[in-house]
Amino acid sequence: MEHFIGLGVAGNFAGHLEQAGEAADFVKVKTVEAVQPKAIFPFYVPAENLGDYQFLSTYPLSNTAINFPTDADNLQIEPEVALICTIGYQDNQVVSLTPTHFAAYNDCSIRRPNANKICEKKNWGASSKGLSATLLELDNFNEGSTLDNYNIACFHKRNGELNAYGIDSPAVEYSYFHQKLLDWIVDRMNNQPDEGPMNNIAEMLKQANYPAKAIISIGATRYTPFGETNFLQVGDMSIVVVYNAKKYTHSQIEEMAKLETFSEDISALIQTVR
Repeated sequence: MEHFIGLGVAGNFAGHLEQAGEAADFVKVKTVEAVQPKAIFPFYVPAENLGDYQFLSTYPLSNTAINFPTDADNLQIEPEVALICTIGYQDNQVVSLTPTHFAAYNDCSIRRPNANKICEKKNWGASSKGLSATLLELDNFNEGSTLDNYNIACFHKRNGELNAYGIDSPAVEYSYFHQKLLDWIVDRMNNQPDEGPMNNIAEMLKQANYPAKAIISIGATRYTPFGETNFLQVGDMSIVVVYNAKKYTHSQIEEMAKLETFSEDISALIQTVR
């Protein structure tokens, strides 16, 4: 996936930005609807001419580890669904996004209140993000699709003690979902300005020579009280799970998390902080 572009959606789950202390970053970002996501941000751009954002050219995804940053200690798990998408272009404009797979994703982030751009909190080198090795095939992304049955769970383990870090949440609780989300992302890929916390994504697509594929994380869920107040330390384990809630209960997922072993039809991401 080193040839894919990596993008994330900010503010697509009610309450997350407030819990993460990031709502103030988006005060000046205008939205059409109150529940509309705030922006998209790059976390990986496969290009060599990114100027001030050259750090985004380092491939950050791992399915086993999180490298602790050298300049911060306020690191949090961000449990999300990631969509693997094919990008359609016409005259160097994005005209379509077609999701083919989905997976558990950790948009692991540094809380930097003074960061100028969202992306400055997202990629601090190799193994600063997480994507499950288990990609689940997506029949389509319309209402009633496979993903509608899935939940996102998140756990934290330290010294053998497991705690729920994110609130177990149905994927359909995303503010924007299905084609509405895709249409909005396409618009942002073409039209988002380099303004405030946002980057000009169209320019980055050009710099990356118009990649054919994208990994798009569609927003982090809300934290439990434990997750909101506990930051990662070296030796901790982060577990993000995307599972079919019509087949498994939360208690069953929690038991699998304790054992660090999941069924093959579950997209689980287990990373050790190092």
